[in-house]
Amino acid sequence: MSTARRPLVLTAMALAASLLLASCGSSGGGQGDGKTLKLWHYEGADSAMGIAWNQAIAEFKKTHPGVKVEFEAKGFEQIQKTASMVLNSDDAPDVMEYNKGNATAGLLAKQGLLTDLTPEVTKYGWNKLLSPSVTTTSEYNAAGVMGSGKWYGVTNFGEYTMVYYNKDLFAANGVKVPTTPEEFTAALAAFKAKGITPLANAGAEYPAQQYLYQLALTKADRSWVNAFELYKGKVDFHDPAWTYAVDTFADWVKKGYIAKTSSGAKAEDAGVSFISGKYPIFFSGSWWYGRFKSENKFAWGSFLWPGSKLTLGSGGNLWVVPKKAKNKQLAYDFINITMKQDIQNALGNNGGIPVAASPSAITDPASKTLIENFNKISAADGLAFYPDWPVPGFYDVLVSATQKLITGSGSPDQVLDQLQKAYDAGVPTS
Repeated sequence: MSTARRPLVLTAMALAASLLLASCGSSGGGQGDGKTLKLWHYEGADSAMGIAWNQAIAEFKKTHPGVKVEFEAKGFEQIQKTASMVLNSDDAPDVMEYNKGNATAGLLAKQGLLTDLTPEVTKYGWNKLLSPSVTTTSEYNAAGVMGSGKWYGVTNFGEYTMVYYNKDLFAANGVKVPTTPEEFTAALAAFKAKGITPLANAGAEYPAQQYLYQLALTKADRSWVNAFELYKGKVDFHDPAWTYAVDTFADWVKKGYIAKTSSGAKAEDAGVSFISGKYPIFFSGSWWYGRFKSENKFAWGSFLWPGSKLTLGSGGNLWVVPKKAKNKQLAYDFINITMKQDIQNALGNNGGIPVAASPSAITDPASKTLIENFNKISAADGLAFYPDWPVPGFYDVLVSATQKLITGSGSPDQVLDQLQKAYDAGVPTS
């Protein structure tokens, strides 16, 4: 983009105005034109978030006449792998969706690549809309550890994992919907006895590691989670919780509850296989809810993992403003619009979990249940975050580890050793 050359001589008034403008802007950003908002996010157009953010873009255009929105849809993996490089360049967007946690948003904050949003949070009152358990992933200290410090991101939705199940397949095969751990295992065995692999899975991306972490959570408590995620205690991957997780996961592969062919599958593959009716069960996040609602051609439902007080979940992905963003005020204005009640209501009525919707405005019964379950988990301090968050690069380590369990190329003990080594190497020393 070319920039017109400015006159070398300025009047005293113009010079003072330009200096004042510069002093009010956040440090590190380039000089923007104030007429272009460069926006990135990776939500599907038909997802609850995609629908709500499109509505927010339309509202932004209405309230900012003459401002152009340059929206680019990005993939989760694409942003995950290239964020540090892109945000350290002049191609950084003004506002983007980014994953939360120490290994992602925390790392970028520590590297100085994100704008401190604390003044804007106070100015717009965003902190008053978010519960303490949800704000955990928005704040990061100097070491990039979540839960305290400055606001480097703002979430405007919640998320958690659940067991999605195909009611038609359960009924057709005479399988009882489980309410206990024993009944869950019995359901897996019952489907396998009918020649049906019960669990949709993807080893090349996040689903497999979420199964593994949830299995560990069934034997864990809040202090265990805080030690693992927040470095508030010693982490031993050969403890009873992690040992149970890898042993059970490997056993489920051996028994055919998880297909060995899923080692190379991606999250989209797993979700589509559930949508197609191939698998009766898929354990994943609420971000699939809106899509399943619109695409599933069968009766379906969801329930929390039986017998566990903890589940994967947190505040949703963050809106972050890169340090090198050129039009930061436009970015703040857009974030603020996504927090407004009409946008939040749209999020809630399309299968999302809003943080600032009007309860009376959520008219869809399924959406009401989804939101109520999140509120129940959040109130009981049951959100246990995600397994890849604690240290940089741990996501890829978990992908490798779970693939070894699926293919049998690594024993449970070897997998635990791999996780321990990577975790210990990544924990900050100060």
